Amino acid sequence: MKTWVKILIVTVAVALPAFLLEPAGPWGGFWAPSPALPEPTAGLLPFLIVLGLFDALSLGAAVSFLIFGYPLVAAIGTASKGLTFAAYLAIAWVLGNWWAHDSLHIHHGPELVPLLGIEYGFHVTVGIAGAILAVFFVKVLNQRTVSPQEGHGVKTKVIA
Repeated sequence: MKTWVKILIVTVAVALPAFLLEPAGPWGGFWAPSPALPEPTAGLLPFLIVLGLFDALSLGAAVSFLIFGYPLVAAIGTASKGLTFAAYLAIAWVLGNWWAHDSLHIHHGPELVPLLGIEYGFHVTVGIAGAILAVFFVKVLNQRTVSPQEGHGVKTKVIA
């Protein structure tokens, strides 16, 4: 079976139950939406459903990336093993955290203490993941070799 088919199967296999388990989903009763949230209008409901579907698919893609993506990140081979692994996890986190993030917002509603926990737990970690990816990107670019036509195989430095 081709890898892209496996990725698609894993993505959908994770996304379908995730979509059904969202707070407003049919299986999400254990963490139902906060009663303090307003009921969506009929005009807004399709947009919320599409957002929930996107979040669930992003989670599925993140799980697929965790299963199949490390060899691709490691193949770059120019950063340390620790930084490469951190970048691999950061990619998965940035891609897949939205389902839990949005679901927790819906579940807790406007309560400030849980809201601060959600915001710190997700926004700070996404910022850290972005910083890890920026360092990884710069390390990889600093190690790349220019083609012989451009610079006779000389290594380039992006940031000294």
